[in-house]
Amino acid sequence: MFDYHMIRPLLFKLQAETAHHAIEYFLRIANTAPSLFNRWIEKHFIDDSKLHQELFGRTFFNPVGLAAGMDKNASIIPGTLALGFGFTEVGTITPKPQAGNPKPRLWRHVKEESLQNAMGFNNGGMKKLKKRLQRRFPFVTPIGVNIGKNKTTKESDALSDYLTLLDELHELGDYLVINISSPNTPGLRDLQNETFIKTLFDEAKEITHKPILLKIAPDMEVAQAVELCTLAVKSGAAGIIATNTSIDHGLVENPYDVGGISGAVIKDKSFELFDAIAKELYGKAILISVGGIDSAQEAYRRLKAGASLVQVFSAIVFHGPCLVRDINKGILELMELDGYKSITEVIGANR
Repeated sequence: MFDYHMIRPLLFKLQAETAHHAIEYFLRIANTAPSLFNRWIEKHFIDDSKLHQELFGRTFFNPVGLAAGMDKNASIIPGTLALGFGFTEVGTITPKPQAGNPKPRLWRHVKEESLQNAMGFNNGGMKKLKKRLQRRFPFVTPIGVNIGKNKTTKESDALSDYLTLLDELHELGDYLVINISSPNTPGLRDLQNETFIKTLFDEAKEITHKPILLKIAPDMEVAQAVELCTLAVKSGAAGIIATNTSIDHGLVENPYDVGGISGAVIKDKSFELFDAIAKELYGKAILISVGGIDSAQEAYRRLKAGASLVQVFSAIVFHGPCLVRDINKGILELMELDGYKSITEVIGANR
């Protein structure tokens, strides 16, 4: 029987980004071996009607999705299905291809079960990603498309980048995400302001009727975050994703001086901000919680707080490919203990 914790020490001998590419390669080739691919789906993909939801005009078979950042180039969408994810968010995609920041730019904090990344939106660019999405979309599970501005684009020209991306890619995803919260593109978080958000969503309405979500940083003041998210929803945002990585490097014992922290150490920070946003926006927009989710219990806490969906990324690195299956099975067990017949009864139960 496969035991991830047996091979994890060997995987962790590789530099973190090298290991990431090795996993990507495995997930790509898995799709070319139908018998192996189908066995993985049968073992890992939880399809129970109690977990089904209708959102964005699609059926989400389970509420656990892959957060943006792992499948930057839309190259492993079938592989994420084999891991059991109920939906996949690709990107962040920029208009022009870019290599990202200098290496090394991804590090593990093993004791804290957290990652630190300074990747910098490395991706093949809008044109390349568009071709890949055209081959995959629509997919059996929903696809989200996460977009951001190029590093070389001036802040004053950032709106043009986002509108260009929306125009090119809106037909190739079930929802789109405005990423203005990564710490790895200089000046990006400065776009987390009312003027930019209102203008962007006002103009986006002229381009597409697809749902567009806003992803925010965990380091914002709570009142500011709630105010900004409320404005976004009033301006047309279909939902909020909270949160991105944190620049609070003091969360880990031996931090590097660049990049954002994700994983277990931002669990409480992420939940507290999400909870404050949900108090204001639950029932008014689709809320997705991400940041430190590494167990069924934590996912269940986010669902009860008002999240329709949750996302994981870093926890896969530390807990392995069975994590998504285990989270979904655990959610079903917790629902049974609480007497819930459908996940829609769980969502917002604590609001």
